[in-house]
Amino acid sequence: MTQSLEDYLETVSFLADEGGGTVRLTDIASRLGVSKPSVFTALKILEERGLLEHERYRTISLTEQGEIEAAEIRDRHNFLTVFLKKIVGVSPDTAEKDACKMEHLLSEETLQKMKSLVQSNKK
Repeated sequence: MTQSLEDYLETVSFLADEGGGTVRLTDIASRLGVSKPSVFTALKILEERGLLEHERYRTISLTEQGEIEAAEIRDRHNFLTVFLKKIVGVSPDTAEKDACKMEHLLSEETLQKMKSLVQSNKK
């Protein structure tokens, strides 16, 4: 999945949590700072992949598989944000911005090694 599609999926997940499950196309566009047609195109792709359900002019919801993939993306994001703040010592704003970039680029191997490093530092 592309970085852009991961961002859309993650945003739908965040908005669903914040809005009690209700997500609208305009909310996604506003959060990501993109046009409504861009959101519509991304939603169509995510729907074709079975990750969300969207009827035009209706709310958007994640499928079971979409929730699983969104949770994985959010977990990576959260881990990296905490890692950058607590281990590396960068500011919360910088940690958030950098984690957003890193979550899409790091290999699973690198991420697991970082988690192992954190676990070994806790002992």
